[in-house]
Amino acid sequence: MKMNLYSKTIIAALTVCLSLSSSALAQNERDNNLIKSGLKGWEFELKAGVNLGGAAPLPLPREIRKIKSFSPKFNGTLEGTATYWLTDENWGLSAGLKLENRGMETGAEVKNYHTKVVKGDQTVEGYFTGYNRTRYSAAYLTLPIMANYRLGERWKVRAGLSCSVLLDGSFDGYVKDGVLRNGTPIGERVTFRDDSRGTFDFGDELKPFQWGAVIGGSWRAYKHFSVMADLNWGCGDIFKGSFKTISFSLLPIFCDLGFSYTF
Repeated sequence: MKMNLYSKTIIAALTVCLSLSSSALAQNERDNNLIKSGLKGWEFELKAGVNLGGAAPLPLPREIRKIKSFSPKFNGTLEGTATYWLTDENWGLSAGLKLENRGMETGAEVKNYHTKVVKGDQTVEGYFTGYNRTRYSAAYLTLPIMANYRLGERWKVRAGLSCSVLLDGSFDGYVKDGVLRNGTPIGERVTFRDDSRGTFDFGDELKPFQWGAVIGGSWRAYKHFSVMADLNWGCGDIFKGSFKTISFSLLPIFCDLGFSYTF
């Protein structure tokens, strides 16, 4: 029985040693591949951060009289980036694949704000004056392509374009404490008082693709770790071109703040 126990222990120990050896060899092979890639001018990064911003009309339209509240929410981002440094070594081209959330929640006092809401079993479209609450949340798969420039050993700046594909999104909210004129600014009055609200949901009208301009930079704090910031300025409305319920465009403007790990 003792021999069997010793044999099993030895076999188990040998199995663990072989597994560790295989892992070490695989790790060494990966390290060697990364070193070879680095010598050829390639750099690989894994980034994580938080998107801060919102979908904003620029300039602020006259329908929005006062911003009562604003919350950027917690919008996480995760990105893998490959950069090829040119012969100069200060200039490089990068491409990434980024999974990101964009969202906000805001409340505003509005006047003659065109919208469409549901009150009970009735749908009313017209011009609302009162309080409007909006919630926007969307998940995108984004491809940023940028030119990079090194400023010394620690700083790096970049600029370029991005293309985002909508994975899932919602745009909803409610109106209250006001009056909606049905059809025209002088149409029949629909009143929202006390606990009465009119709800809306325009999530199905979100644009499936979004282009943007990106500018950002990073500072290398340690050998492998950097802190970074990237501003993504959307080049168009978040809604489809056929959507006319909201009379002005909402541009997605978000700043991604986070850190990166360089392999």
